[in-house]
Amino acid sequence: MKAYVAKKILSLPLIIFGVSIIVFIAIRALPGDPARLMAGPEAPQEAVDSMRVRLGLDLPLPVQYVKFAGEALHGNLGLSLQSQRPVITEIAERLPYTLSLAALAYLLAIAIGVPAGMTGAIYRQRIPDQIVMVLTIAGASIANFWLALLAMNYFAVQLGWLPLLGADTWKNYIMPTVTLAILPMAMIARMTRSSMLDVLGQDYIRTAKAKGLSSGSIHWKHALRNALIPIVTIVALNFGSLIGGAVVTESVFNWPGIGRLLVDSVKYRDYPVIQGVTLVAVTGVVLMNLVGEILIGLLNPKIRFD
Repeated sequence: MKAYVAKKILSLPLIIFGVSIIVFIAIRALPGDPARLMAGPEAPQEAVDSMRVRLGLDLPLPVQYVKFAGEALHGNLGLSLQSQRPVITEIAERLPYTLSLAALAYLLAIAIGVPAGMTGAIYRQRIPDQIVMVLTIAGASIANFWLALLAMNYFAVQLGWLPLLGADTWKNYIMPTVTLAILPMAMIARMTRSSMLDVLGQDYIRTAKAKGLSSGSIHWKHALRNALIPIVTIVALNFGSLIGGAVVTESVFNWPGIGRLLVDSVKYRDYPVIQGVTLVAVTGVVLMNLVGEILIGLLNPKIRFD
């Protein structure tokens, strides 16, 4: 187990290095010229060329990447082309908003998804199970963008119960949190149901029933404990989709997190910010996956990693 964890940790720099190259090349393949955007649409070509030199965009791509990577290793992600502020400062100011939103959404997804999946498994092929299956299919199929617009139109515009945009009060968290939690909630519920169905058919569950143990003890203490491995896996591996959903959710609700920062940066071709946000997001996803794999090993010591 220790060797496996060490191997994973050592692979982190390689993964981040590979992603940084892909992002570096991909964003420069996008249409549009940041030098033209900053100089202005009516600026003469000489001004655009001067701006390109000032931004370092006149250098060959390999030279640009080596410069970026060298500075990133020292914690310097460069300056935003738009605000002229350090990228690390821009991210540090917005990251707490994204982390708090993601944490609340994940807690909500787990708090509802696990009991819902258990209910579906316990009442298999009965009305509660059918309700759970319909809701999980709907939750996994409906786009976050559409859900966000529906929530805004109904709860903010028509009823006036919740604030429309921003992150000023605790009420501002409600719609973005629920919207972001829908997809992982559906996936956790489906995985919990499937895993619980496998466990409930095992001999030791029948033995527990024969001994007269209560349903609560059987389901929560014995069955759920042995069904946790796939659930923990889906929880950890869904962190990436949660970050992707945060980009859309933050944009719709004008949430001041790194998702909205990324969208704004793509719009203005702010290369340093795009690179910085992507590196932070990828690092978070990889670390969450590593934590999930470690938890799986702790939950089931019989597992041996190659």
